[in-house]
Amino acid sequence: MATHGSIDVPRGLAGVVVTETALGDVRGLEGFYHYREYSAVELAETRTFEDVWHLMFFGELPDPARAEAFAARVAGLRRLPGDVADALPAIVRASGPTGAMTGLRTMLSLTGASAGFQPVYDLDVDQRRADALLACAVTPTLLAALYRLGQGLAPVEPRADLGHAANYLYMMTGQEPAPEYARAIEQYLISTVDHGFNASTFTARVIASTGADVAACLAGAVGALSGPLHGGAPSRALDSLDAIGTPDRTEAWVREQVLGGERIMGFGHPVYRTEDPRSRMLRGIAQRFGGQLVDFAVEVERQVEATLAELKPNRALHTNVEFYAGVVMEQCGLPRAMFTPTFAVARVVGWAANILEQAADSKIIRPAARYVGPPPPVPVPAA
Repeated sequence: MATHGSIDVPRGLAGVVVTETALGDVRGLEGFYHYREYSAVELAETRTFEDVWHLMFFGELPDPARAEAFAARVAGLRRLPGDVADALPAIVRASGPTGAMTGLRTMLSLTGASAGFQPVYDLDVDQRRADALLACAVTPTLLAALYRLGQGLAPVEPRADLGHAANYLYMMTGQEPAPEYARAIEQYLISTVDHGFNASTFTARVIASTGADVAACLAGAVGALSGPLHGGAPSRALDSLDAIGTPDRTEAWVREQVLGGERIMGFGHPVYRTEDPRSRMLRGIAQRFGGQLVDFAVEVERQVEATLAELKPNRALHTNVEFYAGVVMEQCGLPRAMFTPTFAVARVVGWAANILEQAADSKIIRPAARYVGPPPPVPVPAA
């Protein structure tokens, strides 16, 4: 029962509007989402990652001259400061060869300290944006370096002449990527820049509402994204394909999972009640490449949706972004340990845009909880 003016809300804040935003929205009943006034899928099909980054930070798509200037500006921010680069080996030793997300939390904090980030509460709009640009620009550099050091390889310095996605793949592999791979990853990154008030974005905004610095806000968001129920699903969706093995085993495997109370990773979404538009776009990208994995994924999707429709007739369960994201990243040569970190390469821009928007509002986010423990006060027992 609500007391002291509190308001009962659904568990997990599902559907609760907590603020206003001009950054975008997800219309789950329609299967549509947008960045500002533009369809996110159309942006992924027609624009560069840097163009969308500019849109999220400045509120408009750049003309060709501004696009070139902005791309050059962020490319010039990719290189790590010396003290940050020097700390990478110790972080890898502590977090392990597959601990890129763990390492990123620490390295973003260190980057903020090295760059002298101050609380957003004390900064003007231009300085907040400058800090956010730097943090977003170095995130792929940090992740690629953490991965390579974990594999016993030397980090690869960023190249200013490559686009954001192509440079990320180059730093991961040490080789300039094929244009079709770079574009596929770029489209994936654009499609995942922002997606409403998901757990990590909300976390970033809560921290920003305290006036903390950009690095602190982003480190908290990374922590939220690292959870398997949020950003950890792309590799798990591929693990499911491995577990199924062949199309003829799909129905039996799905029934076993559902009847055992297990989740089918890559299917269902808390907002969409129709097909996830990101999944539809990524399926098309995967089918451009073709191959056995894609054919298998498409057949598994068909059988899983049919079986789920039978077992859970009151719920519309379709593939979400993670299912085909894993397929596309696998096709482009990214290791599964880097699927969620690659998600972070995109989402850091959305987090930062939300941080900038939240910083303009000085009201701290401070909800309430209902106490359900033993009735107080109970006398404290003698020691």
